[in-house]
Amino acid sequence: MSEKSTLDCQRLLCPMPVIRVQDHVATLNPGDVVEAICTDPGVVNDIPAWCRINGHEVVEIREDEDDFIVVVRVGESA
Repeated sequence: MSEKSTLDCQRLLCPMPVIRVQDHVATLNPGDVVEAICTDPGVVNDIPAWCRINGHEVVEIREDEDDFIVVVRVGESA
């Protein structure tokens, strides 16, 4: 069964949100889901690009007031 976790990346600027997601994904299993809550609008491009390169899937990107939430499903390469 896959797990879902939340990662607080608020107030971090590029490239730190991607690095935090990368480090967290390394501790997860394929199929697990991580929700990154960020304030840097660049994550809507940066995290999907990182996912494409590393074989992960962007499940959802949404805005909630001042936050950008990116939901990633861990791929087989983790």
